[in-house]
Amino acid sequence: MVPLKELISMVRDALGDWIRLSWNDLHFDETWTAVLVLVVLVSISALMLLARGLRSQKAGRTHVTLPALLPSMLRSHFSTLRHAAFLVFMLGVPFFAVALADPHTAFTREETSYPGRRIALLVDGSSSMVMKFETKSLKTPENRAFYTAVAAAEHFMKLRINGRYHDLIALIQFGNEAYVVTPFTTDYDNILLSIRLISSPKEWGNFNDWGTTIIQGLNQATQLFRAFDFVNASGNAMVLFTDGRDEEKNIKGKPIETVIDDMRKYKIPVFMIRTGFDLKEGQIPTDKLWKPLVERTGGRFYAADSEDAILRAEAEINKIATGRIDVREYTAQRPRFDGYALVAVMLWLSAGVMKLGFRTFRTFP
Repeated sequence: MVPLKELISMVRDALGDWIRLSWNDLHFDETWTAVLVLVVLVSISALMLLARGLRSQKAGRTHVTLPALLPSMLRSHFSTLRHAAFLVFMLGVPFFAVALADPHTAFTREETSYPGRRIALLVDGSSSMVMKFETKSLKTPENRAFYTAVAAAEHFMKLRINGRYHDLIALIQFGNEAYVVTPFTTDYDNILLSIRLISSPKEWGNFNDWGTTIIQGLNQATQLFRAFDFVNASGNAMVLFTDGRDEEKNIKGKPIETVIDDMRKYKIPVFMIRTGFDLKEGQIPTDKLWKPLVERTGGRFYAADSEDAILRAEAEINKIATGRIDVREYTAQRPRFDGYALVAVMLWLSAGVMKLGFRTFRTFP
C-alpha cells in the first residue's frame, strides 16, 4: 500500500503541475473518444428521464402522501441548497472529459522550485578504509570502514528521499584520484544502484587507487558543481565519508587553501563524517587538520566513533541541509491527464460527502 505521506505528496505535485500548465500547450489524441462517452452518458440520462415521464402517475405503493401545505407557510430561502451537491458533481464532468481526451504536452521547458539542495556524496575508497568498524542497523557485508561509509551514504540518501526534499544528488568515489560515479540527478534509483555497486567487495577490490587524497575528492566535487553551472546558485553542499587519514595539502601544485577558498566563494559547505571505530575526536592525528578546514567552508566536522555517532551526524545534516533549488525541466510527450482526473475525483468525492454527510443537501424544502 502507498504510505499516506507519499500519497499526499503525489497529490500535491499533481495539482502543482496542473496549476502551472497552460491550456495552449496541450494536445489531445482522444478527443472523439471523450465526445462519444459524453454523448452516451447524456443519452442514457435523457432516456431515463423519458422513461420516468412515461410511467403512470397514479398513486401507488411507491408514492408518499403529504398533507396539504397552507399558502401562508413561507418557502425556505435555503431550499435551493439541496441542489448544491448535484452542481458540484456536474462541475467535475468537464474535468473528467478533458482527462479522457488524453491531454499531453509535446515539448515544454519549465522553471520550477523545490525544497532541497544540490548534494555531492563523496565516499573514500582507499586501502585505509579496510579498518574495522562494527555496525548493527547499517547492513554491511563486513565490518569494515568502507562498507560502513557506503551504507551510511545510502542511509543518508533515504533520509532525504523519505523527507519533503527534492534534491539533486551526485556520487563520487575517491582514493588517490577521484571519479564521478553518478553526476547530479533526481533519479534516486540510479544513485542507489550505483551505491550498491561500489559497495560490492568485488568492485572495491578492483578499485586500484588505494591511497587517500581527500583534496582530490573535494576538488572533483567542486569541478562537478562548476560543470553543472551550480556555483552561482544557493543550496549546494558536500557530504564526505572518510577515515580522514590523509595529510596531503596540495593537488598538482595547488594548495588546499585554494580549494577551500573556492568552496567558500561558491558557498559549498562540507559536512565531513570521519569514520574511526572507538576513536574520539583528536585520537586520529589528522583530525586537527581537517576539522578547521571543513568548518571554514561553513560545514561541520563529525568524529564518528560508532554507528550511533554516524546516524546522529546524518540526522543533524539532514536537519541543517534545508533550502530551495531552482530546476529547469524539459519534457517531451508527457501525459497531462492526472491533474484533470484528480480535480474531477475531488469534486465527485466532495459531492458525495455533501449529499451523505449533511442533511441540508438532501432535505425536501
